[in-house]
Order: sequence, then structure tokens, then C-alpha cells
Amino acid sequence: MALDGTDFVDTDLRTSGGSSPRLATAGPAGAPVTGRAPTREELDSQLTATQQDLAKLREAQEQLERAKAAIEEMRRRRGEFQTGREEMLQSLLRGVALLEQAEMNLRRDAVQMGRTLEGLRGALTQVQGLNEQAWTDTTWETELARALAAIENARMEWNQARLAWPVLEGGGGAGAGAGSTPPASTAISPLAGLNAAQWARLGLAFNWPVALLGLGVFALAVVLALKR
Repeated sequence: MALDGTDFVDTDLRTSGGSSPRLATAGPAGAPVTGRAPTREELDSQLTATQQDLAKLREAQEQLERAKAAIEEMRRRRGEFQTGREEMLQSLLRGVALLEQAEMNLRRDAVQMGRTLEGLRGALTQVQGLNEQAWTDTTWETELARALAAIENARMEWNQARLAWPVLEGGGGAGAGAGSTPPASTAISPLAGLNAAQWARLGLAFNWPVALLGLGVFALAVVLALKR
């Protein structure tokens, strides 16, 4: 098909009066569109404003980062506070309970030691009071019986004290005088850890002096009865 000259002509342009549309020039943000290129002064002004906005954004970012760091630090310290409080509560409660139990044991052992010391002092007074020079021909047998009873009583007190307080083992001389302190474990439980043999010795110490004393008194009474 043959083409004529009208095939390359836009009919819309012909209907619009033959005038071609003019492209609008986009101006900078915030600047009115005047249809002309911005001048150097306007570009410098826009650059300055943009740099100022960027500086404000950077300052705001730094403030937010500082606020974030402060919040993280407070969060860390709060966690440390909670963890430390729980840890110290458990440790302190356990420590108070253990020390209260130890104090109770020490008080009980102190009472027992005081009773033992009182018994030893009484036995010492009785033994020191024995004076055979004061015995006479008519009373020496009775005084002897009393002296033997006092000695057996002192021996019983001494055996009980040795079994109750191992610090007395090895003799009660000057080597075990002031300055020797019983270990904490010994003071807390003086009768703990005794085996069967030691318990047997303890029972024997409690019973045989009394039996021996009764036997001696009975024998003395028989001798006196025979003499009469």
C-alpha cells in the first residue's frame, strides 16, 4: 500500500493548534517552579540547608545512642542487683542458720563443761582435804573408809571428764594447762564419734566406783562387827 505524507503527521498536534507541549523544569524541594534552571547561589543555599538538616539528624542519632547506652547500663545494673540480692539472701540465711546452730551447741557444751569443771573442783577439794595425820587410833578406820570413798569419787569424776573432753587425754599435767584450747569440732560434740569400747569404758566409769565403794564399806562394816 502506498503511503502519503499525512501518515507521518500526528493528528493530536494538529488539533491542539500545532503547538508542541513544553516540558516543566522541576525545581528544588521547597523552591517554586519558575521554569528556569537554579542559579549557583540557590544551589549553595540548598546545600547549606541540607548540611544543616544532616547535622541535626546526626546530633539526634548521637542523643539516641547515648540514651540507648544509658538504658542498657541501667538494665545491666538492675540485673546485677537482682542476682546479687538473691545470692546474698541465700548465703546470709544459710550462714545465720549454721552459726545459730553452732552457738547453741557451744552454749550447751559450755554448760556441760561448767558442770564437769565444778565436779573436778569439788573432787579436788575433797582429796586435798584428806589429812591422815589427823586420824586417831579410834577413828582412823572410819576416816580411812571416808578417804577411800573420796578418792573413788574423785577417780569417777576424772574418768567422766576424760571421756567427755578428749583434751584431758594424755594426762592433766602442766603440759595441758592454760593456752591449750580444744578444737572447735571437739567443743561442739564432745561425745560424738565414740565407739563401742569407749561407751563401755564410759559405763564402767559410771558404775564400778560405786560398786567398789559399796564393797569397801561392806567389808569395813564386817571388820568392825568382828572386832566388837
